[in-house]
Amino acid sequence: MTQTTNPLVFLEALHQEIQQTEYGQQPAELYDPISYIMNLGGKRMRPLLTLMAAYLFGDDWRRALKPAVAVEVFHNFTLMHDDIMDQAPLRRGQPTVHEKWNHNIAILSGDVMLVNAYELLLDVETPKLKKVLSRFNRTAADVCEGQQLDMNFETRWDVTEDEYIEMIKLKTSVLLGFALELGGIIAGADDAASSLLREGGINIGLGFQLKDDLLDVYGDPAKFGKQVGGDIIANKKTFLLIEALQQSRGDLKAELIGWLSATEFDKQEKVQAVTAIYDQLGIRQLTEERINNYFTRGFANFGQVSADPARKALLMDFTEQLIGRES
Repeated sequence: MTQTTNPLVFLEALHQEIQQTEYGQQPAELYDPISYIMNLGGKRMRPLLTLMAAYLFGDDWRRALKPAVAVEVFHNFTLMHDDIMDQAPLRRGQPTVHEKWNHNIAILSGDVMLVNAYELLLDVETPKLKKVLSRFNRTAADVCEGQQLDMNFETRWDVTEDEYIEMIKLKTSVLLGFALELGGIIAGADDAASSLLREGGINIGLGFQLKDDLLDVYGDPAKFGKQVGGDIIANKKTFLLIEALQQSRGDLKAELIGWLSATEFDKQEKVQAVTAIYDQLGIRQLTEERINNYFTRGFANFGQVSADPARKALLMDFTEQLIGRES
């Protein structure tokens, strides 16, 4: 077997494939937004994991390139529609599609992105195509279910930890799991290995989301890439807030509810006050324990995959680098 030891090889191949992918030409208002959002960058974490999972089982990982791009196209489709629902003005530091064009164009361009994702998945060999499409369909439905649960939670103050974990699993983690599973299926992995890759991806994805929650409160503003404390200002139901609501008592609970109920407040003061409540309750330590637990589970899943140890080490090292990022 030819050993590929540098993840940049996968990244360069993926970048080239994305650049040469055609989404359509006319009308330009339909297709230009797709090229726009696909060229905004991002970590390309999901499609890279697809390629690295394919590499676990052989040298012909390039046959996973178009399906890997399908994962990235689907991911960006969900972002385009999420931005409309969230009324977000910026995506990766640039105007969102609905801001740069309009809401109707963003909806329709997103729709055709989903069609493009299916078109790219058709590059999978026929014997494996039905399984891939079936798994993709389930994943896509899960993502929609997770987004709806997230919206449902906006009007609820009794969201439990288990409900929150299920929501982020569906909304974000299952796609990471599918990305890895997809690479395995394409490369001929058996059902056991494909399942372990999926579960590993889901566990790593849960750790990522909880880390994102944590960094929003405790991250370095220079590294995080977003406004630290933004979730606190917006009363967003995060793991930290849910745990604080469940664990606080007496005056501390009253203080927390007071900040959540306030309609007029100094943003910095609110962030400092709620963070102080988290500190008193040990929420940071609890969150870090959960994060490490999910990452440990994910690596244990990867460790059980029957594949070349050196190739598994490449996947696990790459995942560790992603975990270490603070943006």
